[in-house]
Amino acid sequence: MGRYPSSMRCPGCGADETKVIDSRPAEAGNSIRRRRVCARCGNRFTTYERGTPLLMVRKRNGRLEPFSSEKLNNGVMAAVADRPVPREAVADLVEEVEVAVTAGGSPVASEEIGRLVLEGLRHLDSVAYLRFASVYKDFQDAEDFGREMAALGRGSSAGEHDKLTDEETTLGVGVAHDR
Repeated sequence: MGRYPSSMRCPGCGADETKVIDSRPAEAGNSIRRRRVCARCGNRFTTYERGTPLLMVRKRNGRLEPFSSEKLNNGVMAAVADRPVPREAVADLVEEVEVAVTAGGSPVASEEIGRLVLEGLRHLDSVAYLRFASVYKDFQDAEDFGREMAALGRGSSAGEHDKLTDEETTLGVGVAHDR
């Protein structure tokens, strides 16, 4: 092996010891074409290395961290736990959010990711929506849940429109119930 350990396996014999014999830019400079030879069987093959742009997320505290679709998926899965939401629907939601934030460029605010997830969960399952909203919006008490349930029943988010009065919350006006 050369200076760097090779993780490229030979497609012929499966050996992980290959040697690069030629490298050159490809695809208008967006990738690197490498000709390789297997140290075990002598098979020659071509690989392409393409960089993936790193999408950064700006957290509420101002810190930047790389976007993680796995982390996003785990958060949505926690919200839909024990709910009749198909895994495919969760995967579709995660993909939609990832496409939307990638199109917007880097860095993306964590609030924007949360807003997109809430928008998707609103259409999937109201209980999952409330679970996610309680963390995303940092609910402090039952009144926060009541306001969000009322807003969910109106088809909006408590953060998007005026909040209900205390009397409306107490009377349960506009509160959505999941049965």
